[in-house]
Amino acid sequence: MGLRCLSLDPGEGGSAAQIADAAVGRLDDPIAIAGILSQCDRVTLENEFIPAHAVRQALVQTGRGEETLVPGMEALATIQDKLVQRRAYAKAGVASPRAVGAKDAEEIGFPCVLKARFGGYDGKGTRIVRTREEYDALRPTWEEGWLAEEFVPFRRELAVMACVYDGHRFAFPTVETVQTDYVCDLVFPADTDATEIALRAVEAVGGVGLFGVELFEAADGTISVNEIAPRPHNTGHYTLDWGGPSQFEAHVRAAIGLPPIEPLSPGFAVMANLLGQPGAGDYRQGLPAALTVEGARFHWYGKTGAKAGRKMGHLNVVGAPGEAVEATVQRARTARTAFYEAWTA
Repeated sequence: MGLRCLSLDPGEGGSAAQIADAAVGRLDDPIAIAGILSQCDRVTLENEFIPAHAVRQALVQTGRGEETLVPGMEALATIQDKLVQRRAYAKAGVASPRAVGAKDAEEIGFPCVLKARFGGYDGKGTRIVRTREEYDALRPTWEEGWLAEEFVPFRRELAVMACVYDGHRFAFPTVETVQTDYVCDLVFPADTDATEIALRAVEAVGGVGLFGVELFEAADGTISVNEIAPRPHNTGHYTLDWGGPSQFEAHVRAAIGLPPIEPLSPGFAVMANLLGQPGAGDYRQGLPAALTVEGARFHWYGKTGAKAGRKMGHLNVVGAPGEAVEATVQRARTARTAFYEAWTA
């Protein structure tokens, strides 16, 4: 789109630095953040863990307004504290598990879920507590800024890429997600529409721009919000190859205030994450094997170190005309297995 990009990374040689200009600095350092703000018309985030207070200090130092940041300061501060995030949903009437401070877990009852209020993701900072005894045993952990929330016996997990800015309000199609060991494993089209609750969740936290909204669907079909991320999201990577616009173009347009792009596509794609594996070699060993599967598209992130469980890339497998989603899911699994076997040979 002719845009010049600059990223801030705590180390040299990061993924973004391989394709565009980059500065090295801590992501919690107001001075480093101010360096980016002073050189960029708009600033956005790769993750939601950059401390809101550090961004605020950098805005003051540079004299920039809060509108410089997408997703907005209010949204960033609210999302970073999972208890404040839950309270925002409750205030807006958006269905979400009830949450209290961890010390008040008995108000929720057992079983319940203990979560770190700050910084948790992919199952990190999460404990399922089934009894009072388990709760007491974890006291040294939850006394350090955790929350307790209702345990949701969901039937499946859903996700929506939702976008709100400048009076625009739209979303990509609802997808179903499969988690393995708390990490997203597969993403494929869902047979339901969670658009409205996803958009309301973004609005509840004062969000501006593109958000990944993760949801629970109960056995009776009711949907509630798990959490949201103020950025392009793993569950939206399928949009790189589904035949319509990608979440990244939607994100860029929102970040710099361009008119939105209608997220319509006549086709679909299934996304399978590629995680670090024990004994992994050069990823190029697995590339030919993965691409022998019809419709497979390969995306590699350029991260250093393929430690087990780390998200290193993903495969999108495009659905053939008239093909059932289940069949495309199977082709995605086949492509990934072929990649792993060759990558670790």
